[in-house]
Amino acid sequence: MRYYGWPTYVTVAERRAKAEKQLEKMKKKGVAVQPVALSGRKIAASFWGKGWCEQMESFSDYANRLPRGRSYVRNGSVCHLEIAAGRITALVSGTTLYNVVITIEPLKASTWEVVKGACSGKIASLVDLLRGKLDDSVMEVVTDRKKGLFPLPGEMKFDCDCPDWAGMCKHVAAVLYGVGARLDQSPEMLFVLRGVNHQELIDVTAAVADATRAGSSRRRIAATGLADVFGIELADTGVAEDPPTLAPPKKGVPEKKSTPAAKKSEAERTAAKIAAVKKVSERHVVKKSLPENHLPEPFTGKILYAWRTSLGETQTEFAARLSLSAGCISQWESKGKKPIGMQARSRLLLEKAWKATHKD
Repeated sequence: MRYYGWPTYVTVAERRAKAEKQLEKMKKKGVAVQPVALSGRKIAASFWGKGWCEQMESFSDYANRLPRGRSYVRNGSVCHLEIAAGRITALVSGTTLYNVVITIEPLKASTWEVVKGACSGKIASLVDLLRGKLDDSVMEVVTDRKKGLFPLPGEMKFDCDCPDWAGMCKHVAAVLYGVGARLDQSPEMLFVLRGVNHQELIDVTAAVADATRAGSSRRRIAATGLADVFGIELADTGVAEDPPTLAPPKKGVPEKKSTPAAKKSEAERTAAKIAAVKKVSERHVVKKSLPENHLPEPFTGKILYAWRTSLGETQTEFAARLSLSAGCISQWESKGKKPIGMQARSRLLLEKAWKATHKD
């Protein structure tokens, strides 16, 4: 029943029930639905999530509409939200299920250069970047209201198929808050949205220098150590141990001259070491003649990206499927057409997931 031309009020429970029915239909059609689910009243808790919400709330143009959006996202009305380069698509439950599209201009090249300049030599870890563990000077630049990574009102366009004539309806406002919640889980999606590569902010040289200074000057950094430093995974490599330190000969004691027999013995030991290293290396060589349900060889970043997107999953969701970190997935996908080097354990996890998603 309508009163004075306004539609009958629909309770939150009724909206959810309707939305769930429609989402079930979408799932049956193969659509990978990504709802925004909050664990409590707080919409965003991370550096990037809170930064996004604070940026949206800082504009007076949005002041009247954002509060309704907060209510909608808190009661679970954002049934689906997907972030891609320059575009946010979402489904919001209202009187019916509304389609929301937000287009965002890519970050200006000049702004990105300023951000990279501010970060130069100050971010040594992908994990630190995504967790928002940044130097104060870096934080000041990336969160700058007008020249930071977050978009301005003039860089965003909203579209919702609801009957509300306003530029920003409550459904759009709910999606904007939903983006803040999503950045808590997948902070790398902010960089995807703005069309820039977040790995350009990481100073690998500084990370290696910091790691080597932490230990003795002679100690090498193991592959697992580097993985912890960068928040990514490095390929299996044979790392030779440091040669033993030779004590200087004592005064008055003549040095022993090497005899032919000693030289032969030394040559045999060297050959044995080479054979042992070769044997270890051969263990990690993947045969190219693999069945169809095995990983393609060579396995490239382009293949990984195509696989993930065919499943309709974000890097974080895909990483969870593989029991790996989102940083690994991001690093591997950045390889493009180049083969991915990885540890034996990771290859086994990828093999298992590949078989599960490529069943005949």
